[in-house]
Amino acid sequence: MGDDLALNAEQVSGVKAERELPVVWAVMKGSFLNKLILVPAALLISAFAQPLITVLLVIGGLFLCFEGAEKLAEKFLHSKESNLTKDEKHQKKLVALADENIDLVALEQEKIKGAIRTDFVLSAEIVVIVLGTVKESPFEMQVMVLSALALLITVGVYGIVAAIVKLDDLGLYLLRKSVSGSYNEIQRFAGRLLLILAPKLMKSLAIIGTIAMFLVGGGILVHSFHGLHEKVAQFILWLNGFIPSFISDITGLLVELAIGVIAGLVVFSVLTMFTTIKSKMKGEIKEQAQ
Repeated sequence: MGDDLALNAEQVSGVKAERELPVVWAVMKGSFLNKLILVPAALLISAFAQPLITVLLVIGGLFLCFEGAEKLAEKFLHSKESNLTKDEKHQKKLVALADENIDLVALEQEKIKGAIRTDFVLSAEIVVIVLGTVKESPFEMQVMVLSALALLITVGVYGIVAAIVKLDDLGLYLLRKSVSGSYNEIQRFAGRLLLILAPKLMKSLAIIGTIAMFLVGGGILVHSFHGLHEKVAQFILWLNGFIPSFISDITGLLVELAIGVIAGLVVFSVLTMFTTIKSKMKGEIKEQAQ
């Protein structure tokens, strides 16, 4: 959910202030449609092909780890775009939005479609993870849990996204209101605080989302393979003999985080190598054809 929240808040940011809530609402409706497809599909798998749940969990876990590794690569393997300062990126966005040749309606629709596509992948991961926790329960319980959580998660995530993208507007409103009326100083302080915190919250969510990917992905991998789970449990017991007790309480999480990072980097490296080889082969075929 941390991953889902961070990515969707990032996806819907950058549109005009008066269009932020309509965009969030449009993506939320798309998310409900995604759940209407994914929940029945997950229940059918549970009813007729239950061993497939573990396979899907492992695939979902590896995908989460890969997403985390991809974010790390974007952060540390700088491109020209990432080398731009915050002010340069903001200026570039303003210039693009002021361009009369750009169809803002089409741009907004494209942003909504992209957010819904991202939501489908994240929703699939959430549904499979939830299904994995109730796979031993009666089918009726699975239906109730999956349906209820799909509804609550969608409302919760997009409700918070809507609040996050309007934080800066609320801060600006309080600053303007502080010019006249009572509680001027309190309103001015709250307005400035919100304007300062809003971008920092977005950045924090991105970091928390990345950590969540590795934690959840690593945890899924550890618990999906019995042999690996036993080895990790033995390693944690051995490790706890050398570290302070206050750290030993979270050793399991740290080990799962490390496994998630390693798995993500391995998958990212393999896919990057495969993509590079594929593009080289295409280039050679194109040269031969010419």
